[in-house]
Amino acid sequence: MNTDNKDVKRLVVLGGGESGVGAAILGKTRGMDVFLSDFGTVAPRYAEMLDAEGIEWEQGGHTMERILNADEVVKSPGIAPTTPVMKAIAEAGIPVISEIELAGRYTDAKMVCITGSNGKTTTTLLTYHILRNAGINVGLAGNVGRSMALQVAREKHDVYVIELSSFQLENMYDFKANIAVILNITPDHLDRYDYEMQNYVNAKFRILNNMTATDAFIYWKDDPVITAQLERITVEARRLPFAEHHEEGTCAWVDENEDVVFDTPVESMRMPRADLSLSGLHNLYNSMAAGLSACLLDIDKDEIRRSLADFEGVEHRLEYVATVGGARYINDSKATNVNSCWYALETVPAGTVLILGGKDKGNDYTEIEPLVKEKVKAIVCMGKDNTKLLDFFTGKVPEIRDTHSLDDAVAACREIAGEGDTVLLSPCCASFDLFTSYEDRGRRFKDAVKSLL
Repeated sequence: MNTDNKDVKRLVVLGGGESGVGAAILGKTRGMDVFLSDFGTVAPRYAEMLDAEGIEWEQGGHTMERILNADEVVKSPGIAPTTPVMKAIAEAGIPVISEIELAGRYTDAKMVCITGSNGKTTTTLLTYHILRNAGINVGLAGNVGRSMALQVAREKHDVYVIELSSFQLENMYDFKANIAVILNITPDHLDRYDYEMQNYVNAKFRILNNMTATDAFIYWKDDPVITAQLERITVEARRLPFAEHHEEGTCAWVDENEDVVFDTPVESMRMPRADLSLSGLHNLYNSMAAGLSACLLDIDKDEIRRSLADFEGVEHRLEYVATVGGARYINDSKATNVNSCWYALETVPAGTVLILGGKDKGNDYTEIEPLVKEKVKAIVCMGKDNTKLLDFFTGKVPEIRDTHSLDDAVAACREIAGEGDTVLLSPCCASFDLFTSYEDRGRRFKDAVKSLL
């Protein structure tokens, strides 16, 4: 833990959401002169928090002279480095960090950090569930939970479980994970990375920065992108790979008796795969990663088994909504990229009506084409502009519909889906064309489906 403020006298925070407000409060707590600026609108509850702390802030634009006199800037992960304000900050030579980087300076808690293109929220919440049930004083932070910076300012945790996106990892430098997890890497957010996959991969692998031989790196052994990157770089941390079946060097796998085996330098255990609360191959990997992390933290084996068996899953990720007219409706709004949709399609039966569409991020739909041809009876496109989807999938499924609102999409599904079918919202795309977030999209989908009952 570094408890000084690195000579930061004036801290500017860009973005007035959960992470930004937490960073501002931590900076104020540490004696810094803090100013927060949001180009959009600050939600009332965050405005109240800032006012209660006596922190100066603005919304609806950036006052550049108040930003460019900063010693350091904390940037919201959603702000791209190509925006005018970030270009001006870069030209002024002002250091830019993430909220997690700032928070890490002021705590000596152990850090369990989880990233991946898909599954990271489930794995993060599952790991947190195991540790909390075991009585560990644990905080949940990053893309889920509350601001880590706010927790560091107001509370004291022994362990943090942190979900990290590539955007957050971009501005982390001295922060160090004790346990780092990379679940998988598939094309995502390529519009942020100049459509260069390697740039995205490099951002993900920043999770290994500063790790030593006493730390642990957990990853999917059969991911070709991870494997290729590991051939290019040196990793100081101990490697604990997992795979579906036993391979040389693996630390978690399924044996011939359908038991999930965990074998780490700290603890070894096994449990029947059928006892895992989460189904599907992708969730097997998520459970392995969480179980390995818990083993390394010396959690009681029976507690790990219980928690892996009673975890209730994540909203908007393969979430059952209702059965309407004999068809099961599944909310997978969190599937904002093609690979995430692939995992969803892997779990559903033939006779699926698939809802796709939203803000395309440079998607290549060839990855899901075989599963679509095998399992999908109809595609319902739901977006402002469905041209790319229509061009790719027309002729590859028996039926395809072009809709431009959620209500029209659900109505089309109700018309197409029959007894025994599945309606799957797994859009492959970001939500920002028609919705404020994937959560907004998922909640509105659930409301629309339940209105059919």
